[in-house]
Amino acid sequence: MAMDKYEAVFISTPSIGNLVPTVEFSHHLTRHDPRFSATLLIITVPERTIVNLYTQSLATAISHSHSHVNFIHLPTIQPPTPDQYQSSLGYTSLLIDKHKPHAKHAISTLISTTSVAALFVDMFTTSMIDVAQDLGIPCYLFFASSASFLGFMLHLPALDTQLAVDFVDSDSHSGFIVPKDSAVELIVPTFSKPLPPSMLPSHVLKRNKDGYFCFLENACRYTETIGIVVNTFLELEPHAIESLSISGLPPVYPVGPILDHAGASRWHPDGAQQQDSIMEWLDQQPPSSVVFLCFGSMGSLEGPQLREIAIGLERSGYRFLWSIREPPKGKLDLPGEYTNVEAALPAGFLDRTAGLGIVCGWVQQVRVLSHQAIGGFVSHYGWNSILESVWHGVPIATWPVYAEQQMNAFELVKELGLGVEIRLDYREDSDLVVAEELERGLRRLMDGEDEVKAKVREMEAKSRMALMENGSSYKSLTSLIQEISCRIQGSEVKY
Repeated sequence: MAMDKYEAVFISTPSIGNLVPTVEFSHHLTRHDPRFSATLLIITVPERTIVNLYTQSLATAISHSHSHVNFIHLPTIQPPTPDQYQSSLGYTSLLIDKHKPHAKHAISTLISTTSVAALFVDMFTTSMIDVAQDLGIPCYLFFASSASFLGFMLHLPALDTQLAVDFVDSDSHSGFIVPKDSAVELIVPTFSKPLPPSMLPSHVLKRNKDGYFCFLENACRYTETIGIVVNTFLELEPHAIESLSISGLPPVYPVGPILDHAGASRWHPDGAQQQDSIMEWLDQQPPSSVVFLCFGSMGSLEGPQLREIAIGLERSGYRFLWSIREPPKGKLDLPGEYTNVEAALPAGFLDRTAGLGIVCGWVQQVRVLSHQAIGGFVSHYGWNSILESVWHGVPIATWPVYAEQQMNAFELVKELGLGVEIRLDYREDSDLVVAEELERGLRRLMDGEDEVKAKVREMEAKSRMALMENGSSYKSLTSLIQEISCRIQGSEVKY
């Protein structure tokens, strides 16, 4: 008897932080159950070269493997004009919405040749739920961040009323309608402690800007999906996951940690050669002796902040590997590489620290974190980076920059005890983290906080066990697949 075959279709926000875990989850799904194949619909943003290089590499990778994942690049459309958006998120939201006809056509074509079992949207592509509804396809949310942040997004429509009442008259020169230093604390069920407004994403603080409405409009649609798949695992976020198991919400499936273990070496323009010299240097360093500083694919810091970091590193005396990126030149651009790194740092810094540390541009983060010489990670606290650090048992110090990173930092430090605090509420408009503040944080990260290090090592083992047969995430993924299978076969779905 022939085995039933199912096709799962995915559409992701065109950013590295969302796209990479979506691709990895599609592979994870098809490896887990051979009945499934997957198709990813790719949206192109011409200005984002790195994202485009990644998507172009996917077809090459597939041709050299036996993967059951395919990619369809949706036609390029006329992009939104500058008068139509205020932020990069506003631009992206409009761009995604304008791709709905092309997505519908691509999925309709697939339906004519195969059994399309589900459409997976992500946290910012929920307008594609309309496509699933038009075609009669079950729609699921793949959430590439934490369960705690998922809970915040689900709670945001209700929270919107409180923000409007408590902060209606607030304003400041920075453009924040919700004051970051407010004494009001917010109750979000997925957090065990009250959340200070300073932990909210910048887009949420700016309630009169298009980024806020993008958050709110997407959040309002999460409950229209049949189920929510989250890139986390039960042992990491037990309170948050448990609090999502309530009536009225779609069932939540924690399936993580879903990671790209190969990293970007196969497609990034700064590829393997430059990285090999970094790895050779790490090979010469004692175990757990190097602090690694890296702020993500969209993270960059201005010159004054770079100079404070340099002074703090030099004073600390620790070995270091420091990835720095030049701030983007335009609203839609990503950070780039410094053409003159020496000019961005204090005079003579590179000479004085020669042998002690390396300052570089883009770096293979996963490869670095897996190296035994790395003893601590100063991170922007993007969720992918948190999962990578946990997987490799590397303690993390908090330096959030954008998106939901302040909330991630709050959860890891204040609730889970898995992080070391440098600054929880840093963002682009913040006061500088001065050299003394960084130096204190580095000493806690590298020499102290034994309890944090022990917890991270324990969570490292749990993260791997979660994906093994009968592990919590393995079972959760099995339940998701059973749900999809039952639904397409017209059977009763049992939760």
